[in-house]
Amino acid sequence: ARHDVLWPEPNEKQLVANANSAFSTAYAPYSGFLVGASVLLDNGEIVNGSNQENVAYPSGLCAERVAVFAVGAQFPEDKIESIAIVSSSPQADPKSFMPCCGCRQVLLEAESRQNTHIKLYMQARDEPVLVSKSAVNLVPFAFTYMKGV
Repeated sequence: ARHDVLWPEPNEKQLVANANSAFSTAYAPYSGFLVGASVLLDNGEIVNGSNQENVAYPSGLCAERVAVFAVGAQFPEDKIESIAIVSSSPQADPKSFMPCCGCRQVLLEAESRQNTHIKLYMQARDEPVLVSKSAVNLVPFAFTYMKGV
């Protein structure tokens, strides 16, 4: 697995900027950890998501899952090219800000479903963006994975 710390290309910078806007809609009264996600589809559409907590913790959803599931519901035929995940919360560690294990598995399933990799951009506050070329880099021993890719 390889992760590169760098600033993304201009259109990808816009995706990170969208995710920074998306976290303003997060509902996180229990953790105070606000996260936004923006998904870029192959048709050019951008779908945003933010984490939505619930007092019964398992009932809430992370920003990544909100965005990816919205894509599945609204654009089932389109492929996800990339996702930006951001948080400006003080708890976000810029060296290790990553999707939780549940979100990693959901991203892997999305890659498997569309049979293409999804590029990930992860940013804590205004720190450099951590980039991964595929969700498989985050879950090297996944349950299933794409055939032939």
